[in-house]
Amino acid sequence: MSFSDLYTPGFKSRNRDHFAAIIRIAQADGIISKEEESFINRTAVNLEIEDSEVIEIKANIDSYPINPPATEQSRLERLYDLSRMVFADNIADEAEKNLLKRLIIGLGFAVDKVDHVIEKSFLEISKGCDEEEFIASFR
Repeated sequence: MSFSDLYTPGFKSRNRDHFAAIIRIAQADGIISKEEESFINRTAVNLEIEDSEVIEIKANIDSYPINPPATEQSRLERLYDLSRMVFADNIADEAEKNLLKRLIIGLGFAVDKVDHVIEKSFLEISKGCDEEEFIASFR
């Protein structure tokens, strides 16, 4: 039995949907930079997304819904990944920010708190915090 067989199909599907959201942010400005591509590749490994799945997701990005996590911990973990993707190329352009707003709402954050969540996320990422520090800053 391989390591990936330990996870349910639902777990794998949520990982693919989250990965697609990361790719959406990378594509938001019309270009996937070298830095963004590196981040995508590292994230694919971390989420156990096969190379063939990466190609499929990129080609059919609209087939992957935003899949809101059930727990605050999971929501913040995904927010961390998405925020890091925005800054992967050291540029947070308006297209990426607007898409991030929609994804944050899709993750289950309150609509009236979206701007605050983005500001706080960008502040924490710019400080270079790790995932644990990022999540702690929201609690």
